[in-house]
Amino acid sequence: MSVGTLYIVGTPIGNLDDLTPRAVETLKSVDACYAEDTRRTGRLLVRIGGRVPLRSLHEHNERRRVEEVLARLGAGENVAIASDAGTPTLSDPGRRVVAEAARGGHRVVPIPGPSAVPTALSVSGFPADRFWFAGFPPRRGRARREWLDRVAGMEDTVVAFDAPRRLSSLLEELETLGLGERAAVVCRELTKLHESIRRGTIRELATVYDGETVKGEVTLVIAGAASSETDRGPDEDRVRRAVEEWVDQGLSRRAIAARLEERFDLTRNEAYEWSLVDGPGDA
Repeated sequence: MSVGTLYIVGTPIGNLDDLTPRAVETLKSVDACYAEDTRRTGRLLVRIGGRVPLRSLHEHNERRRVEEVLARLGAGENVAIASDAGTPTLSDPGRRVVAEAARGGHRVVPIPGPSAVPTALSVSGFPADRFWFAGFPPRRGRARREWLDRVAGMEDTVVAFDAPRRLSSLLEELETLGLGERAAVVCRELTKLHESIRRGTIRELATVYDGETVKGEVTLVIAGAASSETDRGPDEDRVRRAVEEWVDQGLSRRAIAARLEERFDLTRNEAYEWSLVDGPGDA
């Protein structure tokens, strides 16, 4: 058996100029391209002058396509996978093919490109050192309730997708769960002509989108519970108890201020002011 290469190609989420030169070269040189929507990817190939065979690979036929792709790879062919937009396998088809190709000893090569997830995170202003990509919420029932509960309790930033017609109801449900004052950003049509980025609390955004006809792809970024607490400032009782504890331990004001700065993410001036509360007199 020959060893073929499976390329996972990121394609533009809106602006076609975001297609990387490496993605262009790959899409033009592979022996076949498997696409979520052959019409959409076909138009992209026409734009770049690509003439490779196109085959569909979507959520309803991926299981059947696995053996076909493996057969091509086993014959030494190079194959690309492309989504409608963005990076394959991120709430898009391709995961099974990737797993089986890797298991079969074939090379799996990422061709990085656009994705709505980091794009929305980058303009949110929320912490992105850790985040939960929640994908699309389940449509109904217990699975949806559990998804919503997990979002509500998540300390880290949350990124989610949803259909435009369901955005309003999602925001209302989140508000009902007690997230009305949680900061969020609704990103719509990212990188496209009518790109829209709206910021506010869940309650404010729910009001904005109540009854509004929303069009285009929607990415919702929600501040985590931890960052929301930080935005409101430290818990005064916790800070005061910490100061009292360190005073009892005989720490100097300077040492207390340093600990406050580190533990509660305070500025130097804030930490010094807090160290004066029942703190020792020496510096």
